[in-house]
Amino acid sequence: MPAKHVTVIRGGISSEREVSLASGRNVIDALRQAGYTVTDLVANDDLGEIVRFLENHRPDVVFNALHGRFGEDGAIQGVLEWMNIPYTHCNICASAIAMNKKITRTLLSEAGLPVAKGKVIPAKDLIDYDPLPPPYVVKPVQEGSSVGVYIVTEHDDAARQEKRKTISEKWNFGPEMLIEEFIPGKELTVSVMDDKALTVTDISSAAHIFYDYDAKYTVGESNHVLPAQIHPQAFKDALLYAQKAHHILGCFPTSRTDFRYDITNESKEQPGKLYILEVNTQPGMTQTSLLPEQANFCNISYPELCAWLVEKASCRA
Repeated sequence: MPAKHVTVIRGGISSEREVSLASGRNVIDALRQAGYTVTDLVANDDLGEIVRFLENHRPDVVFNALHGRFGEDGAIQGVLEWMNIPYTHCNICASAIAMNKKITRTLLSEAGLPVAKGKVIPAKDLIDYDPLPPPYVVKPVQEGSSVGVYIVTEHDDAARQEKRKTISEKWNFGPEMLIEEFIPGKELTVSVMDDKALTVTDISSAAHIFYDYDAKYTVGESNHVLPAQIHPQAFKDALLYAQKAHHILGCFPTSRTDFRYDITNESKEQPGKLYILEVNTQPGMTQTSLLPEQANFCNISYPELCAWLVEKASCRA
């Protein structure tokens, strides 16, 4: 049987383009190592060019290595469904829902899963008042990789007003913003493969107040401990919550759920409190990424992980 032909699509036009380019380059090398025939499609802002490339090469599978808007929000998935080409990662619906933090929060909360107290407000309103008592977090409703995330910690009214003004002037992530209470403690994450949660990773970054873009994608800027050394019940709960979130949003075949873990009241007898931050349908595939790291912990090599995603690819239309 001839080797399956895979086109890896990477790049895109979102704020996460550079991450996508790096992820895709790693995937290409891994798939070739695994024996696949691979073509490289670097996507720009010309949808017609993307369609023509796929029509000319007609791959058996498209490995979706795009990140951010138009890559993991259901847009490229819709194009591939229309062209009847199997693709990796989640379908249109799960991708669109998970990319929208407003909808995701609602679905998870209604299912009884823990999310931080928060609200969505018109972005123009931030300059006028504090939507929540400080400290609080300001996030785009539809972005990934912690792009556009700010933390308002200032307790002095004048300093806080200046911070809000700075955020408002820099804001270019749409007409709304998500405001959430800031949860102190640890940053945790759980990857799910084939409906099974792998393990819990504890992410720390001494130079960063939270796991921001630089901490995620700069080698040496963060430290990953897996399995996380947290209360055993919290560990079990994180695995369970990640699996439930995976099912609620309709993810297949993989996802990654990020948490904050408040250890304020943690003791030997009592776990701290978990809060789900978001669910990722296109987990990063760079050398510092968390899904490959957790898969490796479970004795799944990087080329095996990439091949597994290819073999799980489908066209849902």
